[in-house]
Amino acid sequence: MDLFDFSKDNSSKKNAPLADRMRPNTLNDFLGQEHILSKNSLLMRAISSDMLGSCIFYGPPGTGKTTLASIIASTTKGNFEKLNAVSSGVADAKAVIERAKQNQKMYGKKTYLLLDECHRWNKAQSDCVLSAIEDGSIIFIGSTTENPFVSMTRAIVSRCRIFELKGLADKDILAGLRRAISDKERGLGNFIIKISEEAIHHFAWGANGDLRSALNALELAVLSSQPEKDGSIDITLNVATQSTQKKAISVDENTYYDMLSAFCKSLRGSDPDASLYWAFRLCEAGCDPLLIYRRLLAHASEDVGMADSNALVVVMNAYLAFERMGYTEGSLPMAHAIIYVATAPKSNAVVMARTNAIDAVKSSGASEVPYHLRDRTYASVLDTGKQYIYPHTYGGYYKEQQYLPDSLVGQKLYSPTENGDENRVKDFLDKLEK
Repeated sequence: MDLFDFSKDNSSKKNAPLADRMRPNTLNDFLGQEHILSKNSLLMRAISSDMLGSCIFYGPPGTGKTTLASIIASTTKGNFEKLNAVSSGVADAKAVIERAKQNQKMYGKKTYLLLDECHRWNKAQSDCVLSAIEDGSIIFIGSTTENPFVSMTRAIVSRCRIFELKGLADKDILAGLRRAISDKERGLGNFIIKISEEAIHHFAWGANGDLRSALNALELAVLSSQPEKDGSIDITLNVATQSTQKKAISVDENTYYDMLSAFCKSLRGSDPDASLYWAFRLCEAGCDPLLIYRRLLAHASEDVGMADSNALVVVMNAYLAFERMGYTEGSLPMAHAIIYVATAPKSNAVVMARTNAIDAVKSSGASEVPYHLRDRTYASVLDTGKQYIYPHTYGGYYKEQQYLPDSLVGQKLYSPTENGDENRVKDFLDKLEK
């Protein structure tokens, strides 16, 4: 039996969860990810021409990674095999590769291997498919919620094109919810559903970019609600709140973003009281605490930066503690991190340095690496009169020499302030210049 059966009258699909039944079957029905699926994008052209090479889709849950792979499976002329890295091992992969080689030899058909949760494979498991990817026996398609550059072996990543999927916008989740409510064949269209705008927007907000989560909450709300006398099912904001297990901050999504903005500005403004208030108001209203941590990590560099580099260490450790402790106890290190960042000395010199560096890269074009900084195994370096100076052989472990490309000599990208620890950095750089 085909591992991907897209027949709409498949009996097993009728009993599947709503999120599974509503998976798009074509790219035209696919929601979101315009940054990789625009009309003339590389991925769209590759899928349309059936020329997709080995690739990895990564991004948050419910953003369409497996669905996109399934669409490729339904449009390709080749065979499609699916494995899950949690339950599959080397023997399973070798069996797929052997079948792929036979199909290629006998029928000239290529084989796509979809590996769900591909970051879960260790080096030995990953190595078993390398040669098959290289010689074209299989086309590898991995899907993962983890960053492959960090969580996967370099050998696999270097042989794949990486496509990042992002959390869906509220408009895309709303479109998916409305589609599920009206679809009589795969969705909930056979129910008489009366849903308020406040309720459907709460489903979208509570999903935090995860369409699967929104559809699961909608299905729970519909199936658990008692029909009215006329057979209709009334989904109110209260029902939606109970189904998502997240309290409604407001029916106006702008209020949510206003609170997040207030939290960020309070951190930047060195007000620990307001920072704590907005953070925990968001959390108590149902906001994912990880969002608070992501903002803290950003502000530790954006607003504190080199004035107190320990801020980044404190926030990262609080984040790790939260992952191990959960929200109830993990909210303590969260409060610790919020107070630390809010009260730390501030400097935006890191932000300005990054901006200056990017501008310099764009303006300088293809600037060559100075010869004395190049890899010394190259003969051209050995042929020049200018040699690299090893700073550790000099007093103070410093010796002036050129490090920037010729076109940028003398340009300053980082200008430290006199706040906090950055004053020490400023003194250090001033002494080097003198």
